[in-house]
Amino acid sequence: MKKRILVAPLNWGLGHATRCIPIINALIAESFVPIIASDGIALALLKKEFPNLTTIELPSYNVTYSKNGKLFKLKLLKDSPKLLKAIKAEKKVIASILEHNDFAGIISDNRLGVRHKKVPSVFITHQLNVLSGNTTWLSTKLHQNIIKKFDICWVPDIDEKLNLSGKLGHVTNFDLPVKYIGPLSRFTKLRIEIKNDLMVLLSGPEPQRTLLETKLFSELKAYTGKVVFVKGVMEKEQSIQVLGNITVYNFMTSKQLEKTINESALLLSRSGYTTVMDLAKLNKKAFFIPTPGQFEQEYLAKRFSEMNLVPSCTQKEFNLNKLENLENYKGLKSFDFEINFKELFDLF
Repeated sequence: MKKRILVAPLNWGLGHATRCIPIINALIAESFVPIIASDGIALALLKKEFPNLTTIELPSYNVTYSKNGKLFKLKLLKDSPKLLKAIKAEKKVIASILEHNDFAGIISDNRLGVRHKKVPSVFITHQLNVLSGNTTWLSTKLHQNIIKKFDICWVPDIDEKLNLSGKLGHVTNFDLPVKYIGPLSRFTKLRIEIKNDLMVLLSGPEPQRTLLETKLFSELKAYTGKVVFVKGVMEKEQSIQVLGNITVYNFMTSKQLEKTINESALLLSRSGYTTVMDLAKLNKKAFFIPTPGQFEQEYLAKRFSEMNLVPSCTQKEFNLNKLENLENYKGLKSFDFEINFKELFDLF
């Protein structure tokens, strides 16, 4: 009988769900049976990608952003009792699932309560350091204490000087087994003709996703090139709307997204780590607008700008002129790294 593995990505935008896609595919290729556990849009996306797999709905963390990025940390603090309650409920659900079902392993992508002492439990994160301004020491300590409850931590990056996550994923003193598994991306670089001048790729929690969408539609009215605009809104059916030179999709499946990114000269997106890994794999030029108040995205955007790889600016500062003079930036280059999934799955 094939071994079952529970794969549980956090529902925080679409990044955690999408970077689990190559893991789920690899589990299937290695004759495991993945069972997907999540909630909200993350679960909706994975149901569309893997319609034949069993899914389980987990309690929602229900964490949202504030409209004012500066208040994000305060909002998180206010939401923390709700978050702790969800983690407790999550643990209860996992215990119940394992009581009635036989699982060979658990892979949690940032879901803090999805683990069990009787089953090999993996935690996936690119944040061994959790940036939060002047409370970074505290948020990092709290996060590392949670990671230590798992059997191993997989970091989707490489342990070399030239890496993608910088200080987020690389620490000096950490006494848990950490394995750098290489950047995770569901995409493959295709040698095809460029058809779009600009592709806008939105994702992330509300209300900031909608605020950026509104701003970009306003700015792009004056843009003369061909634009593909993907809102990153998971709905039952895909919708396509043509507004002059802009073709708008509510969402795209992986295959369509892979093809469209490959066909686009420039990407405009958030600087979320999953997006960074995808664009590095596809060798793409990009422009980043970090989510206001999200220290991790602000750090990555600044880092890639300073490395002359990807320019960026704040959401408030963005205008069309920012997309000029991109020739000084090299774009994200591929990390030629093949993930040895067979070796990773030896744990199970």
